[in-house]
Amino acid sequence: MRVIALLLAALVAGVGPATSEEVVAGLSQDAINITANFEGSEILIFGAVSRIAPAPEGDLQVIITVEGPSLPVAVRRKDRRFGIWVNTDAIEVDEAPSFYAVATTSAFGEVISATEDLRHRVSIPRAIRAVGIGVADGASFTEALIRIRESEDLYQLNEGGVTLRNETLFDTSIQLPANLVEGDYRTRIFLTRGGVVLDVYEQDIAVRKVGLERFIYNLAHERPLVYGILSLTIAILAGWLASAVFRYIRA
Repeated sequence: MRVIALLLAALVAGVGPATSEEVVAGLSQDAINITANFEGSEILIFGAVSRIAPAPEGDLQVIITVEGPSLPVAVRRKDRRFGIWVNTDAIEVDEAPSFYAVATTSAFGEVISATEDLRHRVSIPRAIRAVGIGVADGASFTEALIRIRESEDLYQLNEGGVTLRNETLFDTSIQLPANLVEGDYRTRIFLTRGGVVLDVYEQDIAVRKVGLERFIYNLAHERPLVYGILSLTIAILAGWLASAVFRYIRA
């Protein structure tokens, strides 16, 4: 009997307690079509907190992120040498999201701890993986990349942008700019208390080129020779047409 009791105790100890709070969420749209006149889009993200027990003490917080496909990028530093601006140092960013938006219920430092941020890669700097090449201050290159993409609305931090009602219902909207990269955009929703992540919900948004944009994209990547010849032919015809119109106006 004592052996059986020990086995039951070990089994109970090995099974962690189920989380008492979980995310139930949805998106206003799970697919975005990029056309020739695409000017951006807005995604409404909403949901609720499901509980199997009374809410524990501490303020509930919500973090919502939308992350585009990660691509390598080289960041270069320019310096003035002999009166000319030239590239001096460079850093290779191994993985940088093409788009990254973060919305929170409160100030970012209040909703998640630094340890949990490092673990889940929630903040914009944590989402970037950089490998320095011959430079000691790689952080400054990463900060420069963030500043550039923030100015293009590709990186967004909206503290207080998530509305949480009665610690149950939440919603926010994410603005997607016109210069999106095609691919799957990962949406994550974090529930936290005391800076600790309680639950994570994930869903993808498919961003695809359609129509003429899709035809040109496929032609350029799958048949580059045909694409080059076609582009050259169109340029010659456009030049000839402009010249003919100009001669007709002067006549």
